[in-house]
Amino acid sequence: YKGKRIICEVIINGTECIKANAKSCGECIQVSEKCGWCTDHFLKQGEPKSARCDDLESLKKKGCSVAKIENPRGSQTVDKDVPVTNRSKAGGKKLTPEQITQIQPQKLTLNLRSGEAQSFNLKFKRAEDYPIDLYYLMDLSYSMKDDLENVKNLGTSLMYEMSKITSDFRIGFGSFVEKTVMPYISTTPAKLLNPCTGDQNCTSPFSYKNVLKLTNDGQQFNTLVGQQQISGNLDSPEGGFDAIMQVAVCGEQIGWRNVTRLLVFSTDAGFHFAGDGKLGGIVLPNDGKCHLENNMYTMSHYYDYPSIAHLVQKLSDNNIQTIFAVTEEFQPVYKVALKNLIPKSAVGTLSANSSNVINLIIDAYNSLSSEVILENSKLPDGVTIAYQSHCKNGVVGEGENGRKCSNISIGDEVSFNISVTAHKCPKQNKPETIKIKPLGFTEEVEIVLKFICECECQKTGEANSKMCHNGNGTFECGACRCNDGRVGRLCECSSDEVNSDDLDANCRRDNGTDICSNNGDCVCGTCECKKRDNPEERYSGEYCECDNFNCDRSNNKLCGGHGRCECRVCICDTNYTGSACDCSLDTTTCLASNKQICNGRGNCECGTCKCTDPKFQGPTCEICPTCPGVCAEHKDCVQCRAFGTGEKKETCERDCGYFKLIKVKDRDKLPQPVQAFPLMHCKERDNNDCWFYYTYMVDNNTEKIVHVVEKRECPDIADVLPIVAGVVAGIVLIGLALLLIWKLLMIIHDRREFAKFEKEKMNARWDTGENPIYKSAVTTVVNPKYEGK
Repeated sequence: YKGKRIICEVIINGTECIKANAKSCGECIQVSEKCGWCTDHFLKQGEPKSARCDDLESLKKKGCSVAKIENPRGSQTVDKDVPVTNRSKAGGKKLTPEQITQIQPQKLTLNLRSGEAQSFNLKFKRAEDYPIDLYYLMDLSYSMKDDLENVKNLGTSLMYEMSKITSDFRIGFGSFVEKTVMPYISTTPAKLLNPCTGDQNCTSPFSYKNVLKLTNDGQQFNTLVGQQQISGNLDSPEGGFDAIMQVAVCGEQIGWRNVTRLLVFSTDAGFHFAGDGKLGGIVLPNDGKCHLENNMYTMSHYYDYPSIAHLVQKLSDNNIQTIFAVTEEFQPVYKVALKNLIPKSAVGTLSANSSNVINLIIDAYNSLSSEVILENSKLPDGVTIAYQSHCKNGVVGEGENGRKCSNISIGDEVSFNISVTAHKCPKQNKPETIKIKPLGFTEEVEIVLKFICECECQKTGEANSKMCHNGNGTFECGACRCNDGRVGRLCECSSDEVNSDDLDANCRRDNGTDICSNNGDCVCGTCECKKRDNPEERYSGEYCECDNFNCDRSNNKLCGGHGRCECRVCICDTNYTGSACDCSLDTTTCLASNKQICNGRGNCECGTCKCTDPKFQGPTCEICPTCPGVCAEHKDCVQCRAFGTGEKKETCERDCGYFKLIKVKDRDKLPQPVQAFPLMHCKERDNNDCWFYYTYMVDNNTEKIVHVVEKRECPDIADVLPIVAGVVAGIVLIGLALLLIWKLLMIIHDRREFAKFEKEKMNARWDTGENPIYKSAVTTVVNPKYEGK
C-alpha cells in the first residue's frame, strides 16, 4: 500500500504457542499459561521441535498422552497467618503493639508461571485502643507569636482528649523557622541575635529544633513549649520541608514507636521546596538522612530543601500520617500541592491564633484512621498486581479504588483480593520479595515471588546424548538442546559451515519475520513442514506457506463440498462459484409460480432470491406481509387467540392456527422492521373500544409470526360524582376568595384615606397675629413721675 508492504497475522485455535517457535520446554511455558510441551520422543517422525509446544487439546490430538505433557502450574503457600486481633485487651491485660495484629496473612510465597495470576485474600481490622505517637511541628516565625501562647497548654489538653481514643498516647514537640543563610534571614550580627524589629525580644533564627522527644508526660510538654520564643525571617515561605524530613528520618531522636504515627504541621505560611535553595547558593540535593546534633538540624546551609516526592517516600517508608494545620489563606496551597500528592494526609483550617488546634487534630485523626489504602513496594520487572476491595455494606472497588476502603470504624473488618501476575521470567531466575501494607500503618504482608521458568524434565536431561547427532546436544524433554556451534532439529548442522543468521534468512518468505511461515522448522537452511494428524491434510511450498485444509468452508464442508483446496484457495466445480464454492449458478430454485425469476421483484444470487422490493419476501419474493389490508385480515384471529374475544371466538382453534403467536409486555418490546424480515405494525380496536397492538411478519422459512402486546389499552370510565362535587366546591371557594379580596382592598383603601387626612391635618398652620383693623377700647397712660411708691 503506497509502496509499503503490510503483513497481517491472525492467531487462531491456540497457534500462539506454535507461533513462538519455542526450542525448549522452558521457552514454551513462558509463552502463555495455555501452552504445554510434549516430552514424547516418538510424537511424530520428522516433527519439528517447535511443534511440541502447543495448547493442551492440540497436543492430545497429536497423540501426546497426558502423562507426557509438561504443564506446570503456579501455586501459593501461606508461611505466617496470625488471625487479626479482636480486642487489644486479653483477659483484662493490655496487649503490647507487637502483640496486636491488624492485617492477615503476614507472609506467603507465590510460585508464578508467566501469564497465570495468583490471587489471595488480605484481611484488615482496626484494633481497639491502639497506641498513638503524635509529634507537633510548629512554625515559630514572628507571625505565629499569638499561636504559641495557645499551644503552651496543648500537652495536657490533648492528652485528655486523646485518652478517649487510646490509653497509650505520647506527644512530642519541634519547631522550625528557615535556613540560616541569605536571602532567607538577615545575617547581620544584630539580626542574628534578635531578628525581630523594635523592642520585641526574639530568639536567634534556626532551621529545625527538636524541643521534646515523644513522651506521655503532658505537663512536661507544656513546660518546655512555654519556654520557647518566637524568631523571624525575611521571606514569606518557611523551611518546613527541612523539618518534616528530619522528623521522618530521625526516628531514634524523635522516639517513634512501631505504632500509629501522626505528624501535625502547624504554620500560617507557604513552603520552600527543592530548587529554592539555589537562591542561597545551596545546590546539593537533600540526602534524606538524619543530621541532628544536640537536637538541632545542622546541615540546612549545606543541603537543599527536599522535593515533595522525596517527602512522600520518606513519610511512607516510616509510616507517618501528616496533618497540615494551616490558616484559611493557605488552604488551597496545601490541599492542591500536598494533600493530593501525599497519601494518608489531611488538611485542617487553623484559626488565627491556633485556638482550635485540638479539635482540628481530633477531626483529622478520625478522618485518616477511617480510611485504609494499600500500597506495595517496587515490583520486579514484568510483574503486575491488581487489587479488588470488599468494604463495608458490600461496597466493591476495582482498579485504583480497589486499593481503598473508607468509613472504617474500630472493630470493622474489610478484605482485599490481590492478584499477582508475572508476564515474563526475570533475567536472573532468583526469588524476589515485595511487601504490601496499609498506608500509615506499620504492619505489612511479605510476599516471596518464585518464578517457574524451567520444566521438571529439564532437570533430568542427558548431556551429550547420542540422540542428538553423535552427542552434539543435551536430550531433554523429548528434544535436543544443541551445544554451542550446533544447529538443527537433531543438532546435525554446524554453525561454522553455515551461518545461523543465513539459515533463518533462507527459511523466511519475502524477508518476513516468520520462519517457515510458522508451519515448520528451519533445518540447515531448509524448511521442513509439519505433519498433520490427518494424512490427507498437508503443508507444502518452499516456505510451508501453502496447505490444503485452510480454505473457506460452507455448511462445515471444505470449499462447500463443490471444489478442492489448493494453497488455501478453492478451485470450484462447474456451476459453482464463490470463495467457498457455495454459490450455485443454477436459477431453477428462484422461479416463482408465474415462471418469473424471483417474481420479477428480485435477483437470483447463488440459487436464492434477493428481493429488491423491501415489501416482498419469501423464497421467490411472492409474500407481502406489509401490503395494505394485512392488519384487517388478521385482526379477528389475533383478537381471539390473544384475548379470547371477537367474531372468531367460537371458531378460533379451527380458523386461526396458521400463525405463531408471541406475547410481549408492552409496545417497546415489539420487534422493529429489518431488511431481512419486513413486518407490519398494526393497531386495531375491539368492540369495547379497547386498542390492541401487534406485528405481523413472515421469516425466511415462510413461517408467519405475530407479536402482540398482552394488555389492551381501554378508556377509563369517568366518575361523575367527584367531578360535580369538585366543580361546586371550586365555585364556592372562588366566590369566597373574591369576597375576601374585595374586603381586603376596601380596608387598604380606607386606611390610606385616613392616613392622608391625618397628614393634611398635621400640616395645617393657623395665623395667630392680631387683626390690624381692630382698635381696643382701653387706653393705658403711665405717670412719668410715678416711681412705684
